[in-house]
Amino acid sequence: MSDILEGAKLVVVKVGSALLVDGAKGELRREWLTSLCADVAALKREGVKVVLVSSGSIALGRRLLKLAPGELRLEESQASAAAGQVRLAEAYADMFATLDIVAAQVLLTIGDTEERRRYLNARATLGTLVELGAVPVINENDTVATAEIRFGDNDRLGARVASMMGADRLVLLSDVDGLYTANPGIDASATHIPEVTTITAEIEAMAGDSISGFGRGGMTSKLIAAKIAMGAGCDVILAKGETLSPLSAIRNGARHTIFRASTTPAVAKKRWIAGVLRPEGALVIDEGAVRALKEGKSLLPAGIRQIDGRFERGDALVVKDREGREIARGLAAYNASDAELIAGKRTVEIEAILGYRGRDEMIHRDDLILTGNGT
Repeated sequence: MSDILEGAKLVVVKVGSALLVDGAKGELRREWLTSLCADVAALKREGVKVVLVSSGSIALGRRLLKLAPGELRLEESQASAAAGQVRLAEAYADMFATLDIVAAQVLLTIGDTEERRRYLNARATLGTLVELGAVPVINENDTVATAEIRFGDNDRLGARVASMMGADRLVLLSDVDGLYTANPGIDASATHIPEVTTITAEIEAMAGDSISGFGRGGMTSKLIAAKIAMGAGCDVILAKGETLSPLSAIRNGARHTIFRASTTPAVAKKRWIAGVLRPEGALVIDEGAVRALKEGKSLLPAGIRQIDGRFERGDALVVKDREGREIARGLAAYNASDAELIAGKRTVEIEAILGYRGRDEMIHRDDLILTGNGT
């Protein structure tokens, strides 16, 4: 049986509280976490970048604060998260350190994935961490999130992170080994579904309730997460995570369901740039820059001859040649004011002109798609 993670460049792994924390004792399942970290180290030795999305802070914190069993009030959940996150981060840091890997804690709210500038900052930070060889450990920022703005569960947070990072695999480690035609705990005739290529109304019905976006937990949230990630070109693997070395188990053929995306992360992103985002400005470039873009290179400030519009970093721009013909669309690495200062300048001059070290490119090739013929 082939390795389901073979060929992956970036894998996001979502870990739930029930896997990390012993429900009866409220203590960390250290042997399990050690085995997960060893799995991550094995992937990294193969050149795969890994990001973890980990629950567990509230479950750990409520025991530390000696809160009574039962549902917590919002403020108690936030207090538990504050206390538990310290222990959770410490555990990851210690276990990865024994494998000579740096763990980095990142706390996100939904606004960090929806508000453009915060999204870009979060993506840049996470991208830098994985490029430097660290493993980001992400959790929802439960200490400040309120009931109205929460992701609701880390399945969807994992999908948002996978989309943000351009991951090609999202692994949802769960208490079930995949999607079934019905709830196998109640229906003895329920059968396992090994592969899903499209989430149809029939597939949605198998979750047992609506996946309108308001459901929380269970199969509902996993199908919502799968929809988000598949739309971004990311395959989603739903598998049972309770066993030791859960990623190794999946790679060795343990039962799972794979939700296959119909495109790649790169194609999905460029399609989004080309057709979904509304351009906020335009750049007019010279003949040399036109040739460079057609050769698959980035757009450097040196090739820019005119800037139109008022835009911020991360906004979509139209790129035109001197005759006004559209050549490409892409995401700006600088706002309009800074772009005007560095237009026509060499990359080595940027820091002296702006007073800070920004990107070498006005639009990086990964954030650019050719849309016209030009010259």
